[in-house]
Amino acid sequence: LHVWVINNKDKIPPKSKLGEALTYWLNQEHKLVTYLEDGRINIDNNRAERAVKPFVIGRKNWLFSNTAKGANASAMLYSIVETAKANNLLVDSYLNTCLDELAKKPESIEHLLPWNIKLG
Repeated sequence: LHVWVINNKDKIPPKSKLGEALTYWLNQEHKLVTYLEDGRINIDNNRAERAVKPFVIGRKNWLFSNTAKGANASAMLYSIVETAKANNLLVDSYLNTCLDELAKKPESIEHLLPWNIKLG
């Protein structure tokens, strides 16, 4: 296909849809070759997009963090949630357990850290 693109790029009007596609091909061809040669590379960035989606959705909610304390509280909550996810915990179960444990022993939190907690 690459040989055909090289041989025909000057025969196709560059402003046509096919001409634009050929220009795109020529500009991006090195990325396709890299992807084909290295099987570890993902074809898309969907995983990264999904990871930042909660922050994009939350952007409107952050408008209500109109004080430094409110913004700090939001940042702490997002940190706790994302750390729980990173440790393969079910977030709602983790938060419920933390709140229950804090009601019993608010002075002790080390055992509630996402990498220490035992959910049962």
